[in-house]
Amino acid sequence: MSDAFTDCDLTCSSPPGATTAGRRSTDLEQPIFSALAGGVKAQPGGDAAGSPGDCSGGTASPTAAAISDSESGFFSVESELCVEHESELDWFCGTERKLVCGHCASVGSCHGHSVTPLASRVSAVRNQLVDVCEKMQLQALRIERFVDQTLAAKEQKLQAAACRARERVLAQVSAAREALEEEEQRLLEEVQREEERVEQCLLTQRAHWSQALASLSQTRSSLVHTLTHSPDAQLVVRDGREGGGGLTGVQEIAERVEEAEGVGEPCDTDKLSLNPVCGDSKLLRGLWATAMLLGPNAYGPSDLKFDQRTVSPLLSLSDDHCTLTFLHKKPRQSPPYDPARFDCWPNALGSLAMSSGTHSWVLDVGGSGAFKVGVCYASLERKGSGDQARLGHNAQSWVLCHYDGEYSFCHAGKKLPLQVARRPQRIGLLLDCSSQALLFYEPESCAVLYCATQRFSAPLLPACAVTDRSITILH
Repeated sequence: MSDAFTDCDLTCSSPPGATTAGRRSTDLEQPIFSALAGGVKAQPGGDAAGSPGDCSGGTASPTAAAISDSESGFFSVESELCVEHESELDWFCGTERKLVCGHCASVGSCHGHSVTPLASRVSAVRNQLVDVCEKMQLQALRIERFVDQTLAAKEQKLQAAACRARERVLAQVSAAREALEEEEQRLLEEVQREEERVEQCLLTQRAHWSQALASLSQTRSSLVHTLTHSPDAQLVVRDGREGGGGLTGVQEIAERVEEAEGVGEPCDTDKLSLNPVCGDSKLLRGLWATAMLLGPNAYGPSDLKFDQRTVSPLLSLSDDHCTLTFLHKKPRQSPPYDPARFDCWPNALGSLAMSSGTHSWVLDVGGSGAFKVGVCYASLERKGSGDQARLGHNAQSWVLCHYDGEYSFCHAGKKLPLQVARRPQRIGLLLDCSSQALLFYEPESCAVLYCATQRFSAPLLPACAVTDRSITILH
């Protein structure tokens, strides 16, 4: 809308006696649009742009006569008289924005102001209104075209895209379901074969040891009979009734003892137990790990913190018990003695013991160039500088190590180098006690750094060590 149209006083105060009910809103069905097609009669009582009245607050007496604009057909101007000069208000003062008579414009109060004939002002306003109405009509056409064409096309595209998305989801789920069903069938058959193998071994062992037990019992009974019913001399001399060819009692006893010793001692072997590998599957483990890593509990419980009692004097613990910082200078005063505290290695343990279920937590290793993160048994040695208290150098701890730019998995003193594509700022751990699996991963990309499978025989605690900067448990 132009500035000129904005300057027009289209909302001047109505003459006395006018009511708001007399005002009519303009819409697509109102005469102003009909006027564009050929003109209509003036609407009585309507507030036109050129309606008389003192917009600055002055009061004028209305006249009974009405002057209609013959050109436009939709402006109605009721004539008023100037109070001062009793002349018709047929001029418009742009300075004071009111209707004035010719005397006011030439020699009166509005002398020198910007005044224009009322008819010219009405004509200009009419032309601007016509332009605005044309623009509104074009806008309405654009809206109708947008609704009828663009939105309709968008709806069709939406339905097609949603259909393709559903088909893609169903196809992917179907492929995953088919692969899982095949993997399930394979694993169940493998478990069945392993179960039958172990069952057959158990039956064979049971038959063998039942026979050995019967033989041993028979030999023992024979020896007991010999000991209880043979004369003393017969135990040390030949039996003459055999023609000098019989065995002495000592020889007979020795043979029976040797026969009994030949039975051997029973012992348990791995062949008598189900091989847990028969139920292991990279596919299932990958799906399980993905679900856990992308799930809402990937960052672990909020109550997981470092146990202050275990923190080495070489480390400082933050007030929230979540950050360990390596101290380059050993503090002058050692903390009070605590059997749970590591006194030589820069270690600390978590406060949460894990023995069942699935657990995950994430540590911010930031720019630390030397750290260890993993798990250990609560029975891990805490005192001394030996390997029994050093994470990854004993059979009671499993850790991922980073030192001098290299990553490795350490357990029982064995180091397995790891190929890491990029240096992670965060490292996550996923422990599944049911499948006895410990997974190290990078949370940002969900890339698995290493997966260790171990039969854990006791509850595990989160374990960390740091000799450069700090590491933090994230929640």
